[in-house]
Amino acid sequence: MTTLAHGADTLTRDALTVLQPGFTGTTAPDWVLRRLGEGLASVGLFGRNIATPEQVTALTAQLRAERDDVLVAIDEEGGDVTRLEVRTGSSYPGNLALGAVDDVTLTREVAYDMGRRLAACGVNLDWAPSADVNSNPSNPVIGVRAFGADTALVARHTAAYVTGLQAAGVAACTKHFPGHGDTAVDSHHAMPRVDVSADVLADRDLSPFRAAIAAGSRAIMSAHILVPALDADLPATLSRRILTDLLRTELGYTGLIVTDGIEMQAIAAAYGIERGSVLAIAAGADAICVGGGHSDEETVSRLRDALVAAVRSGELPEERLADAAERVRELAHWTATTASKEPYASDADEVGLVAARRAVRVTAAPDTAFTPLTEAPYVALLTPVPNIAVGDHTPWGVAAQLAALLPGTETDSYSGENAAQTILTTAGTRRIVAVVRDEHRHDWMASTLDTLLAARPDTVVVEMGVPMSPPRGALHVATHGAARVCGQAAAEIIAGA
Repeated sequence: MTTLAHGADTLTRDALTVLQPGFTGTTAPDWVLRRLGEGLASVGLFGRNIATPEQVTALTAQLRAERDDVLVAIDEEGGDVTRLEVRTGSSYPGNLALGAVDDVTLTREVAYDMGRRLAACGVNLDWAPSADVNSNPSNPVIGVRAFGADTALVARHTAAYVTGLQAAGVAACTKHFPGHGDTAVDSHHAMPRVDVSADVLADRDLSPFRAAIAAGSRAIMSAHILVPALDADLPATLSRRILTDLLRTELGYTGLIVTDGIEMQAIAAAYGIERGSVLAIAAGADAICVGGGHSDEETVSRLRDALVAAVRSGELPEERLADAAERVRELAHWTATTASKEPYASDADEVGLVAARRAVRVTAAPDTAFTPLTEAPYVALLTPVPNIAVGDHTPWGVAAQLAALLPGTETDSYSGENAAQTILTTAGTRRIVAVVRDEHRHDWMASTLDTLLAARPDTVVVEMGVPMSPPRGALHVATHGAARVCGQAAAEIIAGA
C-alpha cells in the first residue's frame, strides 16, 4: 500500500476536484452545493439545465455562493451544437460556416461575442472549439462542427476562436485531441479508429492543436479514439503516450487536459467509468467530464471513491492526482481573475447573422433566372437521425424564418425511402422547399430529392450540412450549418428579403 504524503481529507478533496459532473434541473441540487464545499471545483451545464439567460445567471450565482471560483463549463460550439440556445437554435453560425467565409477576424469576433454572452451568464469554461480536420466526408459526428477539411484553414480559425473566446474571459477547451476528423464511428456509441501514419497525423491532425497551444488555449479535450500509430492498445483518453508523451512533452502543452464524456460508450463499454477515470488521470488527464448521461450524486461518489482507492492501492500515483487537481485550481484562478465584469450588451444576432449571411453559397439551375418566392411554400424537412452531440431538442431548418417572411408557410419532417410521394401529395400546388442535412451521407435523402426534382423541377433545395453532393434544384442554398441564423440567411435569399 502506498504511503500517503497528505491526509485522507486532502486525497478526497483532490479526487473531487478533478471531476466535472453534470446534474439535472434548472437550479443546483443540494448534493452539488454540498460537494462544492467538499472540494468539487467544476460543474458542467447541459441543455436540460437551460431555460433562459436570466435563469442560467441565477444558477451560476447559486453555485458561486458555495464556491466563488467554481468552473462552470458548457458545450457551446454555436451552430448545430448549442446548449445556451438549445430550444431556439443558435444565434451564431458554427465552425463550418466560419471556415467557408475564411475571415479569421470574423471568427474571432463571433467567438468573442459568444464568450461575452457566456460570461454574462456566469459560464467561464467552454468545451469548444472543435479543432478536428474533417478529412472523412462520412464522419457521423464531426461534419459541420469542423472548420473544414483543409488543415491550414482549420489551424488558423482554431487559433482565432481561442483568442476571441478567451478575450472575453472564458477559457477555451480545444477538442478532440489528437483529432476526431478521420473517423467513421461516433465515439458516443463505440470506439473509432484512425488508421493513418504518424507522419499524416503530425501534418494533418496535430497542426490545429499546435495552433491552439500557441494561441494559449487554457484547456484541451481528449478524444475517445484509438490511434494505432500513436498507441496500438489504448484510446487517446487513456494513453500516456498520447496525453503525456505527445501532448505534454512533445507539443509542450501546460494547460488543463479534460476528457470527453467518460460515460460515452467508447470508454464505458470497454473499461467502465470508474476504471476509465483512473486510467485517464494516470495517463495525464487532469479533469474527468461526466454528466451528459450520468448526472446523479452516486456517479460522483463512485468516481471519487475509485480515484481514492487507486491511490491507496498504488495504481494511481498520489502525486499525479495532486498535480491534476492543482491544474484545475489554476484554471479556476485564471477564470476568477479574468472574467469580464461588463454587462453583455451586444446584439448577438447582428454579429452571428452577418457571419451566417456571408457563409451562404447559392447555385441557380443552369440557364434559369431564379425569381424569389412571393407565396407561402411547403417546406419538407428531410431529417436524419441526429448524433448525440447535436441532440434532437434544437429546432432547425428554414420554415419558421420563411413563415415570418411568407405567412402561411407550412412544414413537416420526413425520413425514410417513402418520403417523396407523401411530400408531393401534401405540398399540392405549393412550391416545395426541400431542406437536407448531409445529403451525401444518406441514400434515402438523395433518392427523395431525385423523385421530388423529377416531378417538381422548381423545387428549392437547402443543404444545411456539409455540402458534398452536387448542387441541384431550381435554387440550391448551402448554409454550412443548421443554426437559427443560418436558416434566417437562407430564408432571406429564397424570399428575396
